Amino acid sequence: MAYHFARGKLQHDPMFRTLLECGELQAGTRVLDLGCGQGLIAAVLHAVTCVHQSGLWGADLPAAPLRCTYQGVDLLPTAVERATAALSGLPSRPQFACADVTSARLPASDLILLLDVLHYIDLPAQQLLLRHVRQALAPHGSLLIRVGDPAHPRRHAFSQWVDRWVVRARGDKSWPHFARPLSSWLAMLNNLGFAVDAQPLSQGTPFSNVLLVARVPTLA
Repeated sequence: MAYHFARGKLQHDPMFRTLLECGELQAGTRVLDLGCGQGLIAAVLHAVTCVHQSGLWGADLPAAPLRCTYQGVDLLPTAVERATAALSGLPSRPQFACADVTSARLPASDLILLLDVLHYIDLPAQQLLLRHVRQALAPHGSLLIRVGDPAHPRRHAFSQWVDRWVVRARGDKSWPHFARPLSSWLAMLNNLGFAVDAQPLSQGTPFSNVLLVARVPTLA
């Protein structure tokens, strides 16, 4: 299950290429991946280094994000065990911790990721977590959030069904979903002082995903 899940995600999920193209991930970035699962982002960062060293880094991409540091946090012990077993021995030494992201201490970071995570957290805890994220981000930092957009009911329902199937297939309990309208996410992030861009992130998939790029405004 772990192998085929990772293979399928890396082949078909547009998030990974978007992460490399969006410009938020740069050389030396301190990455904090909340809800990291099996650590696929850490695997991508290692692959970037290998591809760059081989001279095959695409000319159509931004500069390769080399020398990044990575910390991943996930609630599920099985996911953290898999990530640690597969990736902790890499030269970049990614770190993984098993903890509840809503109560974990968040280290100072340049880029924080919340990808397909917030809908598992109840509404008051979502807002509290985002406050903690805002405090942990460096003055030039960014937050990337992927959420489902309920404005597309059929796609959103399918997304929720897939989430529940994946969770059960991994042998974990099934969590309820706490979705918000896109306008609610934007308002909450704006109120926390972020400048936010929203872009569709369902290319080639049947889902209703949206990527929110929330940046800490640069002081004049």
